[in-house]
Amino acid sequence: MWKDFKAFIMRGNVLDLAVAVVIGGAFGTIVKSLVDDIIMPPIGLLLGKIDFSSLMIVLKDGAHPKGYEVYATPAIAKANGAVTLNYGTFVNNIIAFLIVAAAVFIAVRIVSKLYAQPAPASPSTKPCPKCTLPIPLAATKCPNCTADVAAAAV
Repeated sequence: MWKDFKAFIMRGNVLDLAVAVVIGGAFGTIVKSLVDDIIMPPIGLLLGKIDFSSLMIVLKDGAHPKGYEVYATPAIAKANGAVTLNYGTFVNNIIAFLIVAAAVFIAVRIVSKLYAQPAPASPSTKPCPKCTLPIPLAATKCPNCTADVAAAAV
């Protein structure tokens, strides 16, 4: 049983998957930082200095913090016993997903363009001028309709 397990683990597919998961996790932290630290602040600034993560609807009120009639953040609301619907966090996650999807799309396009395109294969047949069926380039007579054809210079 150990031998079978070792053979399973050492397969190329399992190792490739393990490497992909580790690289994907590292890429995820980079993209999260890109979204949270680089992209979201300018978007919030363009929309009037709004912080999406603080957008919420209070479903059940709790004790308000001293001197405040509304809660500044969902964390403050939760700490004071309020029940909130945090739609701002949902908006942040949608924007993050779209940015991640765009980043992956762009990365895949760039990588696919880096691979060399195979050279087109030279044709080995030509159409018969009479019946239009394919015949070898060196043929002088069509095997299908027996028409005389000029042999191509090879």
